[in-house]
Amino acid sequence: MAVRSESLPAASVEYARALIDRRRWWDAYQMLSRLDSRSALGVQDLEELAVSAFLCGRRRESRHAWLRAYQIHLNGGDLRAAALCALRIGLGQISTGELAQASGCLPASLTSCAAWVAHASSLLADGEEGVEHGYVLIPAAYEQLAIGGDLDAAAADSDRAVEIARRWGDPDLLVLGLTIQGRAMVRSGSIERGVVHLEEAVMVVEAGDVSPSIAGIALSSAIEAASETFDTIRFGEWSGAFGRWRDLQEGMLAFQSRSLVYQATFDELQGRWDQALDAAVHACEDHLADADPAAVASAHYRQGDLLRLRGDLQEAEFAFREASRRGLDPQPGLALLRLAGGDVGAAVASIGRALGETRNPLNRAAILPAHVEIVLAAGNPTAASEAADELEKVADAHSTPVLEAAAHHARGAVLLAEGDPRAALGGLRVAARVWAHLGLPYEEARTRRVIAECCRMLGDDDASSLELGIARGIFSALGARPDVVRVDSLLATQPPSFHGLSRRELEVFRLLAQGMTNKEIAEELIVATRTVDSHVSNILTKLGVATRSAATAFAHRHNLL
Repeated sequence: MAVRSESLPAASVEYARALIDRRRWWDAYQMLSRLDSRSALGVQDLEELAVSAFLCGRRRESRHAWLRAYQIHLNGGDLRAAALCALRIGLGQISTGELAQASGCLPASLTSCAAWVAHASSLLADGEEGVEHGYVLIPAAYEQLAIGGDLDAAAADSDRAVEIARRWGDPDLLVLGLTIQGRAMVRSGSIERGVVHLEEAVMVVEAGDVSPSIAGIALSSAIEAASETFDTIRFGEWSGAFGRWRDLQEGMLAFQSRSLVYQATFDELQGRWDQALDAAVHACEDHLADADPAAVASAHYRQGDLLRLRGDLQEAEFAFREASRRGLDPQPGLALLRLAGGDVGAAVASIGRALGETRNPLNRAAILPAHVEIVLAAGNPTAASEAADELEKVADAHSTPVLEAAAHHARGAVLLAEGDPRAALGGLRVAARVWAHLGLPYEEARTRRVIAECCRMLGDDDASSLELGIARGIFSALGARPDVVRVDSLLATQPPSFHGLSRRELEVFRLLAQGMTNKEIAEELIVATRTVDSHVSNILTKLGVATRSAATAFAHRHNLL
């Protein structure tokens, strides 16, 4: 342990350390800063100043303190401690948000980080392997993860870091290694194996032996992985753990916005929209903005999405624009906002552009449900069916309840648009049960509304009214005004009698009566020929006629052309 300056009041230093033990980071930062201005801190206290400054959002002061500590260790010949400081400086070049999200990292920050890692490696080159060698592996593994590079290499490096951490009993290194290992596995498709590593990382953090900066990064990264894989159960559990950990860190700014965004996201999913909006607004407060700009951008997006759902379209527009200004593509929320405003063409262009720029299957799955909704509104069931096909493939590959329910909902909406409500109902009812089981009320109400439309098309107005009543109650409790209006319009209208034919069957019937073949009808309506074959069979059965010519004569007699 390095010795403090002789002129430094020992009682003041001990008090600062007591503040750190009690996790009073702002008070500790101020105390250590004042002491350092009077007489230079010793290296141990300098490192505590660096940590406190980082947690209080003072990244520049944190870097300066680490540089000074590095120089002291180097001058004193403690190359291992100097190497650890060099690694801290390198990782400090990358923002907290980038470390947590492991994506979108600026090349400049990675280059600077790599230079410090190389320097740390050179300091350790002639020594026996120790825990410091495990830390050297972390930035390289992270870089592969961040730039979408060699995920196998990232997993291998982090696996080696975990092995070293276990041997030396270092919880910080263990958590970093497990986190990167888990994220790499999740992104390579081994979701179950990856989640096991992430769960262990969260458990180690909750045990309380991990330094606060590493704990915040690990918890954030685990939650991001849960979000990427649509795992709402773990998202809620880990967000709660993050919130409890955050509340123990008095005066901390570094992870406040990010934790509030996760809280807002989960509250929105669970139907606590007032709480969600409050958390999202709090995450954008000025004193938090500089500590984690990426999280603030996400908070603006959350505000926009909630305001859109409530029908506050102008305010939602402002929030989405603010998210975009801060570097976040506000999709699919902005495209759905255009749809809500009646600009279907802009919605189609917006969602199509976003989907075209997205390659990762799970990331595409986050956009595809909105794409289905928008292109159906634009009258393009073929494009909607193709999107539903893709969503089903992703759901089959990853087998998470949320993805499977989303795929069932999308397919049901497509089948309804194609005039086959009976085929749609099975999957829609599965989706509604999953949403209810997961506690996702808005999604449940949306699916019940589509079920109601299917029942109405099949002539079961009682079942339709029951489903609409349940959906309306949920929408009203949430404050989803546009959805309440839509349900009210459905409740207020009664379907006209078309001799038992659905609206889609009536479209097919009229074209059939004009002499068009099934293939020609399919081309006209932009649906599959097999779908038209099914409609024609149903039409003949419902009308009680045996041939197309008899159906045409029926149409003329009943003025259905």
